[in-house]
Amino acid sequence: MRARYGVPLGITAVATAGLIYAAGFEVRSFRLRRVTVPVLPPGMHPLRVLQVSDIHMVGDQRKKQRWLRSLAGLRPDFVLNTGDNLSDPEGVPEVLDSLGPLMEFPGAYVFGSNDYYGPRPRNPARYLLEKTSGRHGLNGNAPAVGVIHNPWEDLRDGFDEAGWLNLTNTRGTLKIEGVSVELTGLDDPHIKRDRYARVAGGPSAGADFSMGVVHAPYLRALDAFTADGYPLILAGHTHGGQLCIPFYGALVTNCDLDTDRVKGLSTHTAEGHTSYLHVSAGCGTNRYTPVRFACPPEATLLTLVARD
Repeated sequence: MRARYGVPLGITAVATAGLIYAAGFEVRSFRLRRVTVPVLPPGMHPLRVLQVSDIHMVGDQRKKQRWLRSLAGLRPDFVLNTGDNLSDPEGVPEVLDSLGPLMEFPGAYVFGSNDYYGPRPRNPARYLLEKTSGRHGLNGNAPAVGVIHNPWEDLRDGFDEAGWLNLTNTRGTLKIEGVSVELTGLDDPHIKRDRYARVAGGPSAGADFSMGVVHAPYLRALDAFTADGYPLILAGHTHGGQLCIPFYGALVTNCDLDTDRVKGLSTHTAEGHTSYLHVSAGCGTNRYTPVRFACPPEATLLTLVARD
Protein backbone atom coordinates (compact mmCIF):
# COMPACT_ATOMS: atom_id res chain seq x y z
CA MET A 1 0.00 0.00 0.00
CA ARG A 2 2.76 2.42 0.90
CA ALA A 3 4.75 1.68 -2.25
CA ARG A 4 1.64 2.02 -4.42
CA TYR A 5 0.39 5.38 -3.17
CA GLY A 6 3.46 7.03 -1.65
CA VAL A 7 4.73 8.75 -4.81
CA PRO A 8 1.37 10.19 -5.96
CA LEU A 9 0.63 11.44 -2.46
CA GLY A 10 4.08 12.99 -2.27
CA ILE A 11 3.60 14.78 -5.60
CA THR A 12 0.22 16.04 -4.44
CA ALA A 13 1.72 17.34 -1.21
CA VAL A 14 4.51 19.16 -3.06
CA ALA A 15 2.04 20.66 -5.55
CA THR A 16 -0.23 21.81 -2.74
CA ALA A 17 2.67 23.39 -0.86
CA GLY A 18 3.77 25.15 -4.05
CA LEU A 19 0.29 26.52 -4.64
CA ILE A 20 0.06 27.80 -1.06
CA TYR A 21 3.43 29.51 -1.45
CA ALA A 22 2.57 31.00 -4.86
CA ALA A 23 -0.85 32.29 -3.83
CA GLY A 24 -0.19 33.10 -0.19
CA PHE A 25 3.34 34.47 -0.06
CA GLU A 26 5.17 35.21 -3.30
CA VAL A 27 2.29 37.09 -4.94
CA ARG A 28 2.59 39.62 -2.08
CA SER A 29 6.39 39.58 -1.83
CA PHE A 30 6.96 42.95 -3.48
CA ARG A 31 10.50 43.80 -4.65
CA LEU A 32 12.38 46.71 -6.16
CA ARG A 33 14.63 45.96 -9.10
CA ARG A 34 17.53 48.39 -9.58
CA VAL A 35 19.09 48.74 -13.01
CA THR A 36 21.77 51.04 -14.44
CA VAL A 37 21.50 51.77 -18.17
CA PRO A 38 24.27 53.65 -20.09
CA VAL A 39 22.11 55.51 -22.62
CA LEU A 40 22.45 59.26 -21.95
CA PRO A 41 24.61 61.53 -24.09
CA PRO A 42 28.15 62.02 -22.76
CA GLY A 43 28.32 64.55 -19.98
CA MET A 44 24.63 64.42 -19.05
CA HIS A 45 23.74 64.10 -15.36
CA PRO A 46 22.17 60.72 -14.40
CA LEU A 47 18.38 60.41 -14.39
CA ARG A 48 16.43 58.13 -12.04
CA VAL A 49 13.28 56.66 -13.59
CA LEU A 50 10.76 54.62 -11.60
CA GLN A 51 8.79 52.15 -13.73
CA VAL A 52 5.56 50.69 -12.36
CA SER A 53 3.58 48.24 -14.43
CA ASP A 54 0.78 45.68 -14.39
CA ILE A 55 -0.71 46.67 -11.05
CA HIS A 56 -3.95 44.82 -11.86
CA MET A 57 -5.66 46.43 -8.89
CA VAL A 58 -8.49 44.60 -7.13
CA GLY A 59 -10.30 46.01 -4.10
CA ASP A 60 -8.82 45.41 -0.64
CA GLN A 61 -5.26 44.71 -1.87
CA ARG A 62 -4.00 46.82 0.98
CA LYS A 63 -0.44 45.52 1.15
CA LYS A 64 0.05 46.30 -2.53
CA GLN A 65 -1.45 49.75 -2.04
CA ARG A 66 0.85 50.53 0.90
CA TRP A 67 3.88 49.30 -1.05
CA LEU A 68 3.03 51.44 -4.08
CA ARG A 69 2.64 54.53 -1.90
CA SER A 70 5.99 53.80 -0.25
CA LEU A 71 7.81 53.99 -3.60
CA ALA A 72 7.57 57.77 -3.45
CA GLY A 73 10.35 57.59 -0.86
CA LEU A 74 12.75 56.75 -3.71
CA ARG A 75 12.38 60.35 -4.97
CA PRO A 76 12.72 59.49 -8.69
CA ASP A 77 13.28 62.18 -11.28
CA PHE A 78 10.19 60.93 -13.09
CA VAL A 79 7.76 58.00 -13.17
CA LEU A 80 6.66 55.82 -16.10
CA ASN A 81 3.51 53.72 -15.79
CA THR A 82 3.46 51.04 -18.50
CA GLY A 83 -0.17 50.00 -18.15
CA ASP A 84 -2.59 47.31 -16.97
CA ASN A 85 -3.50 49.20 -13.82
CA LEU A 86 -6.87 47.48 -13.39
CA SER A 87 -8.25 44.01 -12.80
CA ASP A 88 -11.56 45.25 -11.43
CA PRO A 89 -13.93 47.85 -12.93
CA GLU A 90 -14.25 49.31 -9.43
CA GLY A 91 -10.49 49.62 -8.95
CA VAL A 92 -9.87 53.13 -10.30
CA PRO A 93 -10.08 54.91 -6.90
CA GLU A 94 -7.61 52.42 -5.35
CA VAL A 95 -5.18 52.91 -8.23
CA LEU A 96 -5.28 56.69 -8.01
CA ASP A 97 -4.96 56.61 -4.23
CA SER A 98 -2.03 54.16 -4.33
CA LEU A 99 -0.20 56.16 -6.97
CA GLY A 100 -1.09 59.51 -5.40
CA PRO A 101 2.31 60.10 -3.77
CA LEU A 102 4.08 59.16 -7.02
CA MET A 103 1.91 61.59 -8.97
CA GLU A 104 3.66 64.39 -7.10
CA PHE A 105 6.60 63.68 -9.44
CA PRO A 106 6.73 64.27 -13.20
CA GLY A 107 5.44 61.24 -15.05
CA ALA A 108 3.85 59.66 -18.09
CA TYR A 109 1.75 56.61 -18.91
CA VAL A 110 0.48 54.22 -21.56
CA PHE A 111 -2.47 51.87 -21.17
CA GLY A 112 -2.70 48.11 -21.53
CA SER A 113 -5.59 45.88 -22.51
CA ASN A 114 -6.70 45.43 -18.89
CA ASP A 115 -7.15 49.18 -18.50
CA TYR A 116 -9.72 49.05 -21.29
CA TYR A 117 -11.32 45.65 -20.67
CA GLY A 118 -12.09 43.60 -17.58
CA PRO A 119 -10.56 40.12 -17.26
CA ARG A 120 -12.39 36.86 -17.80
CA PRO A 121 -11.69 33.37 -16.40
CA ARG A 122 -9.20 31.67 -18.69
CA ASN A 123 -7.54 28.28 -18.83
CA PRO A 124 -3.81 28.95 -18.17
CA ALA A 125 -2.95 26.23 -20.69
CA ARG A 126 -4.19 28.56 -23.43
CA TYR A 127 -1.05 30.68 -22.98
CA LEU A 128 1.05 27.67 -23.99
CA LEU A 129 -1.22 26.95 -26.95
CA GLU A 130 -0.96 30.56 -28.09
CA LYS A 131 2.81 30.38 -27.82
CA THR A 132 3.02 27.34 -30.09
CA SER A 133 0.57 28.81 -32.61
CA GLY A 134 2.00 32.34 -32.56
CA ARG A 135 -1.42 33.81 -31.73
CA HIS A 136 -1.56 36.27 -28.84
CA GLY A 137 -4.28 38.66 -27.70
CA LEU A 138 -6.12 40.00 -30.74
CA ASN A 139 -3.03 39.42 -32.88
CA GLY A 140 -4.25 36.55 -35.04
CA ASN A 141 -7.24 35.67 -32.83
CA ALA A 142 -10.88 36.58 -33.31
CA PRO A 143 -12.02 39.95 -31.88
CA ALA A 144 -13.13 39.86 -28.25
CA VAL A 145 -16.89 39.74 -27.70
CA GLY A 146 -18.96 40.13 -24.56
CA VAL A 147 -16.10 41.86 -22.75
CA ILE A 148 -16.38 44.06 -19.67
CA HIS A 149 -15.51 47.68 -20.41
CA ASN A 150 -13.45 49.29 -17.65
CA PRO A 151 -13.83 53.01 -16.81
CA TRP A 152 -10.44 53.81 -18.31
CA GLU A 153 -11.52 57.40 -18.96
CA ASP A 154 -11.65 58.01 -15.19
CA LEU A 155 -8.14 56.60 -14.86
CA ARG A 156 -6.93 58.80 -17.71
CA ASP A 157 -8.53 61.88 -16.19
CA GLY A 158 -6.88 61.19 -12.82
CA PHE A 159 -3.43 60.83 -14.37
CA ASP A 160 -3.92 63.88 -16.58
CA GLU A 161 -5.07 66.00 -13.66
CA ALA A 162 -1.86 65.13 -11.83
CA GLY A 163 0.13 66.36 -14.82
CA TRP A 164 1.27 62.99 -16.14
CA LEU A 165 1.70 62.82 -19.91
CA ASN A 166 -0.67 60.61 -21.88
CA LEU A 167 1.56 58.79 -24.40
CA THR A 168 -1.24 57.06 -26.34
CA ASN A 169 0.24 56.91 -29.86
CA THR A 170 1.87 60.27 -29.33
CA ARG A 171 4.95 62.08 -28.05
CA GLY A 172 5.47 64.13 -24.94
CA THR A 173 8.32 65.99 -23.30
CA LEU A 174 9.31 66.29 -19.64
CA LYS A 175 11.63 69.01 -18.37
CA ILE A 176 13.82 67.53 -15.62
CA GLU A 177 16.12 70.13 -14.05
CA GLY A 178 16.56 71.84 -17.40
CA VAL A 179 16.97 68.59 -19.33
CA SER A 180 14.48 67.84 -22.12
CA VAL A 181 13.36 64.20 -21.99
CA GLU A 182 11.25 63.16 -24.98
CA LEU A 183 8.91 60.18 -24.50
CA THR A 184 7.36 58.46 -27.50
CA GLY A 185 4.52 56.12 -26.64
CA LEU A 186 2.25 53.53 -28.24
CA ASP A 187 -1.15 52.22 -27.29
CA ASP A 188 -1.29 48.49 -26.54
CA PRO A 189 -0.13 46.20 -29.39
CA HIS A 190 -1.72 43.22 -27.59
CA ILE A 191 -5.13 44.45 -28.75
CA LYS A 192 -3.90 46.09 -31.95
CA ARG A 193 -4.27 49.68 -30.77
CA ASP A 194 -0.69 50.65 -31.63
CA ARG A 195 -0.29 53.21 -34.45
CA TYR A 196 3.43 53.70 -34.93
CA ALA A 197 2.94 55.71 -38.12
CA ARG A 198 1.65 58.58 -35.97
CA VAL A 199 4.93 58.87 -34.07
CA ALA A 200 7.46 57.59 -36.62
CA GLY A 201 10.61 59.51 -37.42
CA GLY A 202 12.85 58.88 -34.45
CA PRO A 203 14.04 61.20 -31.67
CA SER A 204 13.47 64.92 -32.10
CA ALA A 205 16.57 66.99 -32.76
CA GLY A 206 15.72 69.39 -29.92
CA ALA A 207 15.47 66.73 -27.20
CA ASP A 208 18.38 66.04 -24.89
CA PHE A 209 17.29 62.41 -24.56
CA SER A 210 14.51 60.30 -26.12
CA MET A 211 13.03 56.89 -25.30
CA GLY A 212 10.15 54.64 -26.35
CA VAL A 213 7.32 53.45 -24.08
CA VAL A 214 4.80 50.67 -24.77
CA HIS A 215 2.77 48.23 -22.69
CA ALA A 216 3.23 44.92 -24.55
CA PRO A 217 6.70 44.31 -26.04
CA TYR A 218 5.58 42.92 -29.39
CA LEU A 219 8.40 42.64 -31.88
CA ARG A 220 6.78 45.01 -34.40
CA ALA A 221 6.83 47.78 -31.78
CA LEU A 222 10.36 47.01 -30.64
CA ASP A 223 11.58 46.84 -34.25
CA ALA A 224 10.03 50.22 -35.05
CA PHE A 225 11.45 51.99 -32.00
CA THR A 226 14.88 50.47 -32.53
CA ALA A 227 15.06 51.13 -36.26
CA ASP A 228 14.15 54.76 -35.56
CA GLY A 229 17.13 55.10 -33.24
CA TYR A 230 15.62 55.19 -29.72
CA PRO A 231 18.34 54.12 -27.29
CA LEU A 232 15.93 52.77 -24.64
CA ILE A 233 12.50 51.12 -24.69
CA LEU A 234 10.38 50.38 -21.61
CA ALA A 235 7.55 47.82 -21.56
CA GLY A 236 5.56 45.58 -19.23
CA HIS A 237 2.74 43.08 -19.93
CA THR A 238 4.65 39.79 -19.58
CA HIS A 239 4.41 39.48 -15.77
CA GLY A 240 7.90 38.00 -16.09
CA GLY A 241 6.23 34.74 -17.06
CA GLN A 242 4.34 34.79 -13.72
CA LEU A 243 4.70 31.03 -13.17
CA CYS A 244 8.35 30.18 -13.76
CA ILE A 245 10.45 27.08 -13.29
CA PRO A 246 13.38 27.54 -10.88
CA PHE A 247 16.78 27.46 -12.63
CA TYR A 248 14.98 27.46 -16.02
CA GLY A 249 12.80 30.54 -16.22
CA ALA A 250 9.59 31.53 -17.92
CA LEU A 251 7.52 29.32 -20.18
CA VAL A 252 5.52 32.09 -21.88
CA THR A 253 5.60 35.85 -22.45
CA ASN A 254 1.99 36.34 -23.67
CA CYS A 255 3.35 38.02 -26.80
CA ASP A 256 5.87 37.21 -29.54
CA LEU A 257 8.89 38.24 -27.44
CA ASP A 258 11.23 35.35 -26.58
CA THR A 259 11.32 34.05 -23.01
CA ASP A 260 15.01 34.97 -22.59
CA ARG A 261 13.91 38.61 -22.42
CA VAL A 262 10.70 38.15 -20.46
CA LYS A 263 11.84 40.56 -17.74
CA GLY A 264 14.74 42.80 -16.83
CA LEU A 265 17.29 44.56 -19.01
CA SER A 266 18.34 43.23 -22.42
CA THR A 267 18.94 44.58 -25.92
CA HIS A 268 17.00 44.58 -29.17
CA THR A 269 18.42 44.91 -32.68
CA ALA A 270 16.65 45.99 -35.87
CA GLU A 271 17.90 47.39 -39.18
CA GLY A 272 21.44 47.81 -37.92
CA HIS A 273 20.45 49.64 -34.73
CA THR A 274 20.53 48.33 -31.16
CA SER A 275 18.42 49.60 -28.26
CA TYR A 276 18.29 48.72 -24.61
CA LEU A 277 15.01 47.07 -23.63
CA HIS A 278 13.65 46.88 -20.11
CA VAL A 279 10.61 44.70 -19.46
CA SER A 280 8.99 44.95 -16.05
CA ALA A 281 7.64 41.78 -14.45
CA GLY A 282 4.92 43.96 -12.94
CA CYS A 283 3.50 43.95 -9.45
CA GLY A 284 0.10 42.30 -9.93
CA THR A 285 -1.79 39.44 -11.52
CA ASN A 286 -5.06 38.85 -13.29
CA ARG A 287 -7.75 38.55 -10.61
CA TYR A 288 -8.56 35.00 -11.79
CA THR A 289 -4.95 33.77 -11.54
CA PRO A 290 -3.68 35.41 -8.31
CA VAL A 291 -0.46 33.39 -8.09
CA ARG A 292 3.22 33.89 -8.82
CA PHE A 293 6.02 31.37 -8.64
CA ALA A 294 9.77 32.07 -8.98
CA CYS A 295 8.80 35.52 -10.24
CA PRO A 296 8.10 38.02 -7.43
CA PRO A 297 6.08 41.19 -8.10
CA GLU A 298 8.27 44.20 -8.71
CA ALA A 299 8.79 47.81 -9.68
CA THR A 300 12.06 49.03 -11.20
CA LEU A 301 14.27 52.01 -10.47
CA LEU A 302 16.34 52.63 -13.59
CA THR A 303 19.35 54.90 -13.27
CA LEU A 304 20.16 56.28 -16.69
CA VAL A 305 23.80 57.28 -16.99
CA ALA A 306 25.99 58.65 -19.78
CA ARG A 307 27.21 56.14 -22.33
CA ASP A 308 30.92 55.75 -22.91
